[in-house]
Amino acid sequence: MFVDKAEIILKAGNGGHGGMSFRREKYVPNGGPDGGNGGHGGNIVFMADNGFRTLMEFKYKRKHKAENGENGTGGRSTGKTGEDLIIKVPVGTIVKDKDTGRIICDLSEHGQKYRVAEGGRGGRGNMNFATATRQAPRFAQGGVKGQERTVILELKLLADVGLIGFPNVGKSTLLSVITKAKPKIANYHFTTIVPNLGVVEWRNFDPFVIADIPGLIEGAHEGTGLGDQFLRHVERTKLLIHLLDAAGSEGRDPLEDFKAINLELEKYNEKLAQRVQIVALNKVDLLADADETAELKAELEKLGYEVFVISAVTGQGLNELLSRTITLLDEIGEVEPIFDIEPETESVYTPDFMEKQFTVEKRDHLYIVKGDFLERLITSVNFEDLDSVGFFQRVLKDKGVFAELEKMGIQDEDVVQLEDIEFEYFK
Repeated sequence: MFVDKAEIILKAGNGGHGGMSFRREKYVPNGGPDGGNGGHGGNIVFMADNGFRTLMEFKYKRKHKAENGENGTGGRSTGKTGEDLIIKVPVGTIVKDKDTGRIICDLSEHGQKYRVAEGGRGGRGNMNFATATRQAPRFAQGGVKGQERTVILELKLLADVGLIGFPNVGKSTLLSVITKAKPKIANYHFTTIVPNLGVVEWRNFDPFVIADIPGLIEGAHEGTGLGDQFLRHVERTKLLIHLLDAAGSEGRDPLEDFKAINLELEKYNEKLAQRVQIVALNKVDLLADADETAELKAELEKLGYEVFVISAVTGQGLNELLSRTITLLDEIGEVEPIFDIEPETESVYTPDFMEKQFTVEKRDHLYIVKGDFLERLITSVNFEDLDSVGFFQRVLKDKGVFAELEKMGIQDEDVVQLEDIEFEYFK
């Protein structure tokens, strides 16, 4: 099954908690703190691989999680860093953030890698909190949660040339003749329901890749027919070959077909509509007189297009078409991407511990505080140690929690709930 779009959920590894321990040696009865730091959580990295052709596996496995960092231990031992999760995707895959729609990365070369979800930073062990006045800190810092995000994968085929045109104009036949591809060919619409790729090796020239895109019809940019599923596969092409049924074998006007398809390209993406395009008038073997194409050819040339009269069945005109295609590919060179990519910074995912990021809900004399920082804060605290409790209170004050509670009218002996703990409030 050819799958070219998938939505998956990513969870990078959490950072390990800092260790809380003290030296215990035979002749050092009052050793200092030696809790090591927690290990960083594993990242999630996408890698383009030529060994993959579709995104099918992501239809069955939607959740992907990297390894957590290990907790720090005594002896100043830092916890093991979590292993990165490497997710292999086909070359030509674009990764988008679901919430913003922004393109995170474009994996267009074999072996190309990009870190899409950042592992959390490991917490500091209690050895980091020792000072001249606090020589035996009985608390350590919790690890940061790994980044969680939902991304959309889109596969855009890597082809130099895209074959476009209405259904049943002979695209699959042409592909089968000029390449070794074996597309399904039949005399009905939408015989081709997946894009077909082939490599053209002609004479002594460099080979190029050509893609037969399933037939487009009016309304394709809105999803009519198969258009919205496969228009993305012509986005990377340098050159478009527009096939027309010159014989009008299905009773359609080839010139109107040409205008309709180009209107769909323009509605889908203006940059795509500006790609270099040549026209091939196919099925001339069905005409009694080849001169019957002269008027159509003249009309298209007036619009500024190069036109070739061909028959994919008999081979007429194919040499001229392929020669010009190779020449144009050399002249065009690299093309501007039709989609905008704003790569993310490569910084480690470390949410600001002091950033205001909480909500308070009031229920009679109960105040429920919720925030991403709370789990990490509570993990950091030893509630049986006065220094540790003092650290806990300072963080709540610095983050503005106490100020928000007072603003909402909290009174002495009212109860504050943070995660799984509750305490009475006193000014």
